Amino acid sequence: MAIFVATDFSVSINGSTALASYLTQVELKLSANDVTTTAFGSTFVTRVAGLKEGSLTLTFNQDYAAATVDATLWPLLGTNATVVIKPTSSAVGSANPAYTAICSVIDLTPVSGQIGDLSTFSVTWPTNGTVSRATA
Repeated sequence: MAIFVATDFSVSINGSTALASYLTQVELKLSANDVTTTAFGSTFVTRVAGLKEGSLTLTFNQDYAAATVDATLWPLLGTNATVVIKPTSSAVGSANPAYTAICSVIDLTPVSGQIGDLSTFSVTWPTNGTVSRATA
């Protein structure tokens, strides 16, 4: 896969891909803590990478029907959910890696909207432990 336009992200939450058609934005952000190692006599700061952490942001078009957005996410609040993200819905491979994370579902906005606008909302969930990347 070369440079591409995001039109077919595959996202599963606890094994269910039913919400993929309601998603309009996906962002998995990973970082490592910046740990300073500068000692006396140094004239520049030195550093090493420390513990890693991540967060997942998802933006949904809201739907209250059975087995859709609200019904699926509501019971997850306050729990951990396994989330798998792929750039496309094709099989996992070197050009379509799968990122798997356990996320703490600590954020949910079940009602959001303004008169005449599409009801959308975003959640940001921290990762809990290692985020893995699979290519096979």
